[in-house]
Amino acid sequence: MLTIEKKSANELKFIGRLDASQVEKAANHLSKKEETITIDMSDLDYISSMGLSILVNTYKRLSENGHSVKLKHLNNHVRAVFKYTRLDQVFIIE
Repeated sequence: MLTIEKKSANELKFIGRLDASQVEKAANHLSKKEETITIDMSDLDYISSMGLSILVNTYKRLSENGHSVKLKHLNNHVRAVFKYTRLDQVFIIE
């Protein structure tokens, strides 16, 4: 289960699991963003390859217009996924 909270106009908080069953929910929220966004992942327990795919697609779409995706407060497990996939070199991780 994934819960997405809107913290501000350009900041979302992901809570729970971002896996294949939750990709459509995440995609719906992220597709509405047109400027640099920040995603607080302090309460994200798990991210699958499908979850990574949604983030990468959002990054590509926003970067075409000079914007980016910032990720913050990743737990050790989620941070390791980004490190092993080398996506820590693509996203701004705070």
